[in-house]
Amino acid sequence: MYASKTFTPFIRYWALGLSLIVLSGCGSEVKEHSQTIEYQTVLSQTLVLNDHYQYMQTYTGTIRSANTTGIGFELAGKLNNILVDSGDTVTKGQTLAQLDTDLLTAEKQQLQASLLQTQADIDLAKNTLVRTQKLKLQNYVSEQQLDETQQQVISLQANQKRIEASLRATTLKLEKSTLLAPFSGKISQRFHNVGEVIALGSPVFTLIGNSQPLAYIGVPIDIAQQLTTQQMVDVRVGKQTFSAEIAGISAEVNTISRTVQLRILLLDSARVINGEIAYLAYQQDVQQPGYWVPMSALTDGVRGLWNVFLLAKAEQDYYLIERRDVDIIYTNEQQAYIQGAIQATDMIVSQGLHKLVVSQKVTLAQTEHEGAL
Repeated sequence: MYASKTFTPFIRYWALGLSLIVLSGCGSEVKEHSQTIEYQTVLSQTLVLNDHYQYMQTYTGTIRSANTTGIGFELAGKLNNILVDSGDTVTKGQTLAQLDTDLLTAEKQQLQASLLQTQADIDLAKNTLVRTQKLKLQNYVSEQQLDETQQQVISLQANQKRIEASLRATTLKLEKSTLLAPFSGKISQRFHNVGEVIALGSPVFTLIGNSQPLAYIGVPIDIAQQLTTQQMVDVRVGKQTFSAEIAGISAEVNTISRTVQLRILLLDSARVINGEIAYLAYQQDVQQPGYWVPMSALTDGVRGLWNVFLLAKAEQDYYLIERRDVDIIYTNEQQAYIQGAIQATDMIVSQGLHKLVVSQKVTLAQTEHEGAL
């Protein structure tokens, strides 16, 4: 009993000493760790001043064949026959449709009969004139009777010419009652059906020619003034890009779009369809000083401004982060052309701005030098 009470204080002192040793060891480790400071590393870029920048502007238009026509009959009538339909390929002179010609055929027959009657009257009048002239030599008829006979022959001949003209007109109407293809191409649309009465000049088909396809694209006035006829440009239609020639530049401005229309010739082999969207990409040079920076080097500022993080030299190899306001002049998918409170040879952070704050000390991980594009 006595021995156990004597041993207990010893155990307590021993445990206390062991605790102090462990705590002192931990304290030395914390102290040693706190003396090692690691700074954030950043990617940087040195700014290079450019006196201009280039940007690609795209303008749109439509594809249209050189011959795209709504074709129809030159006279009214009932549609009697249709020989082609949309999607059909036709050749020049091919019959496309026909009107009912029964009335015209009857009119032609009537005129032919009138012409025969008039010819018979002329023959009789001429024979009468010959006999009258013989009798006049023998003074059996008067001068007045001779003149009347001559005038009758002239009148009948004039009437004959009138009937012949009417007959030619009717024959022409019969010919124009058959609609022929004015050029080779493909039928795009059909607007009427058999049995319909067609008004004068109403189109029956839309015919698209096989001739060289054209792109009609509107551009601003200042761009049109920089272009010339026979200049080669790139035109994109769908997934295809063609090297095309400017065939003509309009002399007036469209009152609605305020653009000048370009007529651009595509290759004959270009497989395009009427009405497709055509894109003209045109590169422009803008004389304005500035700096190219990656999009990742920009961050939102206040009041609609943009900021870059400038690297200001501190001590040794460390830099301080400074915020600078900039204006974005132009952007593409990867880079921005900027101006602002920056100058050539300044170093900025090129990416990872979300990890940084103003006045933070950083070190450089890598320096990227980018010149003018």
